[in-house]
Amino acid sequence: MLCLGVDLGDLVSREKVTLEQLSGRSIAVDGYNSLYQFLAIIRGPTGEPLMDRQGRVTSHLSGLLYRTTNMAEKGIRLVYVFDGVPPSLKEAEIRRRSKVKEEALLKYEEAVVRGDFQEARRYAQATSRIKDLMVDDATRLLDALGVPWVQAPSEGEAQAAFIALRGDVWAAASQDYDSLLFGAPRLVRNLAISGRRKLPRREAYVEVEPEVIELSRVLSELGIGREQLVDLGILVGTDYNPDGVRGVGPKTALKMLKEQGSIDKVLPSLQAEFPEDPVRIRGVFLNPKVTSNYSIQWREPKTEDVVQFLCRERDFSEERVRNAVERMISGRRERERKRTLDSFFH
Repeated sequence: MLCLGVDLGDLVSREKVTLEQLSGRSIAVDGYNSLYQFLAIIRGPTGEPLMDRQGRVTSHLSGLLYRTTNMAEKGIRLVYVFDGVPPSLKEAEIRRRSKVKEEALLKYEEAVVRGDFQEARRYAQATSRIKDLMVDDATRLLDALGVPWVQAPSEGEAQAAFIALRGDVWAAASQDYDSLLFGAPRLVRNLAISGRRKLPRREAYVEVEPEVIELSRVLSELGIGREQLVDLGILVGTDYNPDGVRGVGPKTALKMLKEQGSIDKVLPSLQAEFPEDPVRIRGVFLNPKVTSNYSIQWREPKTEDVVQFLCRERDFSEERVRNAVERMISGRRERERKRTLDSFFH
């Protein structure tokens, strides 16, 4: 899978939590990133995606159904935010990602011809592309499940951070740290990949736990403001300038910014060429294109609508689909019962 976003992992402190501790919380997630993840991971033994009898890809729907219902059963309410038109500054990064996918596709096909299906599956994970029909299918399923979704005018992560900043959700969820640069007061990492995970190309496993990162705590501990955090990200490298400044890592960038104040003063001292205007990149993070025209409301799932779509039209197992939706409904009712008891005794 492609590495996305700015990497500030060496600098930020985080609090390990359990999924149970996140129960009762509402969290905005990047819809496109979720679909990419499902398309990459949910594949057959030779790397082929799941498909229905008409040859339509269904990996994204399978992932969306089971992740959403599993989280809902645990009391975690998701809001999916879908990308709109990307900023023009992202064009170079989009071209780079497209080239990576093309190269992976060639290697995947070569591995299949050789009969090396383990290698084929690995390359297949990097070939995923989202088509408009997939997003239409995803939002149709979310509507049937009673799960809210928001169409962002531009970057999904920026919109998710904005929704969290307004207090309409508790946090934004992502694997990278861009949400902090966009101003999200809380970032949840590892929300969807918690548990025992195998390390790539190694017979070793690690235990991955969800973690919460508080923006105010990060700024306080680093001794900088949010604008400087954005400048730090630009020096290290973002989706709008992937290479950053060669030889400048997070710790070096932090030291320079604390000494000199801003990227405008740091860059001349480095005598480094910078392909993009840092002021423009800073503007994308500090003044992102977002909308306040959205509605967030969780509703009771329409089981028969879910079954009609996934089972009658996309060849899913009816028993498994009904069980997933029922677990979602049961989890919601159990939470409501507990809230009623808590209010009675308090």
